[in-house]
Amino acid sequence: MENKEIASTQGIEITKRQVRERVGLYVYASSTLAAIASIEQAEAAGVRQVWVAQITPDPEILTILMAAAARTTSVRMGTAIVPTYPRHPLALAQQALAVAELAPDRLRLGIGPSHRSNIEGMYGIPMKSPHGHLREYITVLRAALWEGKVAHQGNYYRVQATLPNAPRVPILVSALREGAFRLAGELADGVITWMCPASYLLEKGLPALQEGAAKSGRPRPPLVAHVMVALNRDRAEARAALRAQFDSGRFHGRLPFYANMFAEAGFPVASDGSWSDELIDNLVISGNEDEVTVRLSELLARGLDELFVMPIPGNDTESQARLARLIGQL
Repeated sequence: MENKEIASTQGIEITKRQVRERVGLYVYASSTLAAIASIEQAEAAGVRQVWVAQITPDPEILTILMAAAARTTSVRMGTAIVPTYPRHPLALAQQALAVAELAPDRLRLGIGPSHRSNIEGMYGIPMKSPHGHLREYITVLRAALWEGKVAHQGNYYRVQATLPNAPRVPILVSALREGAFRLAGELADGVITWMCPASYLLEKGLPALQEGAAKSGRPRPPLVAHVMVALNRDRAEARAALRAQFDSGRFHGRLPFYANMFAEAGFPVASDGSWSDELIDNLVISGNEDEVTVRLSELLARGLDELFVMPIPGNDTESQARLARLIGQL
């Protein structure tokens, strides 16, 4: 049967249909045409959600999603994430409005402050009080997208504007530490993570998200967890592929937000920022189609609301196509 149970952990049953609706595919966007083609192929394969990250200085992803929306019919699309500092919240709302009008109910907007090395090092924008800045950013963006009208006077933004309509695009917030999870629970429509071990999300992230939601007297919004998959590779091959793609993790390991999160999760990085085998094994799922399917289902059954799956190695069109076919058949 189509809805036959395929995983049960801690009393939570996950059906085939539920799994496919809750697993999205990460699409690399270093090439505009390739990204659009990948989104089209993902929809044709049966994938229900794609996610694209705004990597500086790669092509602008909402423009990519706009073009992809015109060439697809049903696949949902999300940003994971758009950095907040370089883009005024009203300008981002205008871009989201355009995509939402072309593809109603298909866009989810993931946002976050990014990192000082990007914001100050590349853009030359001072990155002060990222938590306070993000709180105001969400407030302005949500008023624009959900109410169609903004009247905000704050420390970072002073905005008076009325939009043609309110598309009610869901706003998800990136989170690594508990404070960001609480903020997402309080104000946002969900939280989206990047390179967080599942145990950390379950033990630290979800409780903090629940705390924030309780503060606002509302249900806990969903947590969308980033998962890397090395399909048809054994564990040693998966480790080597990840280290080659991310320079042994040194870039992320040197970023304070990530280094602190890894340490709190029980996987401290080395002095040069490089990752241990244990950390990689907790971040990457490897194996054949059946093994990967079981592991994805187990993560959902353990309590993660959704997953977005990144193929490792990256920018390999065949790896992405194989993973799209697997997700589309869940």
